[in-house]
Amino acid sequence: MSLPVRIPARTLTAISGAPVPVPDPDCLIHLQFRRFAGCPVCNLHLRSIAARHDEINAADIREVVVFHSSAVELRKYTADLPFAVIADPTRTLYREFGVESAPRALLNPRAWPTIVRAVAAELRAARTPGHIRPPTTPEGGRLGLPADFLIAPDGRVLASKHGDHVDDQWSVDELLNLAPTRELPR
Repeated sequence: MSLPVRIPARTLTAISGAPVPVPDPDCLIHLQFRRFAGCPVCNLHLRSIAARHDEINAADIREVVVFHSSAVELRKYTADLPFAVIADPTRTLYREFGVESAPRALLNPRAWPTIVRAVAAELRAARTPGHIRPPTTPEGGRLGLPADFLIAPDGRVLASKHGDHVDDQWSVDELLNLAPTRELPR
C-alpha cells in the first residue's frame, strides 16, 4: 500500500485525553505503530525512546505512539511515558497507514535476540512490587508488525518504514538522522 504524499490533517486523542494534531504545525511527528499494550519488545523500544526524549525534542520531533489496544489496557502500561500514546483498538489508523499483522512478526530469526532480551527484562521487572505482567491474550493478538513515519508540519511523509518483524523499527539514532537539518516550509 502506498501512502498519500501528504497526510490529511486530523486531531487524535491521546489516552491522557490530550489532543494530538497530526501533522503538527509546529514540529515533525514521529508516528510509531506498535503492537499491544504490555508488549515486552515494544516496552524495550519505547524505553529507549523515552531515555533520549530530550534529544528527540531538541531535533524538533514530537513522538506519537499508536497501539492496537484500548485506552483502558494502555493506561496500565504506559503512564510513565513522556509522549502521546494513542489507542486504536479498531485498527483504523493501522489500515490507513498499511500497518500489518503477520506470523513473521515472531518467526523471523532476526527478532529472536530481542525477544529473549525482552522476556528477560520482563522476568526481572516481574519481581518489582506493583509490576503488571503483559496480557496472556493481548487485544488484537501478538502478530502485529511495527511501522514508523516521519511527518512534516505540512503533512508530507518525509520517511517511512514498515517492519518485517517485531523488532524492525527505527532506533533513536536512525530517527535523528532522518530529521532534516534545515528549517522545513510550514
